[in-house]
Amino acid sequence: MNKFHEVIVDTDSTALHLTVDGQAYHLRWDECSPRLAKATAAQRGHLEVSPSGYGIHWPEIDEDLAIAPLIRQASGVE
Repeated sequence: MNKFHEVIVDTDSTALHLTVDGQAYHLRWDECSPRLAKATAAQRGHLEVSPSGYGIHWPEIDEDLAIAPLIRQASGVE
């Protein structure tokens, strides 16, 4: 399987932190999605990056987000 992106994901109480192909981004939870904004910290922390690096899945809240749109809307680079 070809990798679309190399992705490292970290979460905290206020934001989703992504490192995509070596570039760092962060998005407040309300910038990501309404479901993530309402989710608990435990739900936000339980995520799966797709094997291709194309997206992120949060199984406990049934949310899927693609990496490319997330990095386009990122509020700033860390």
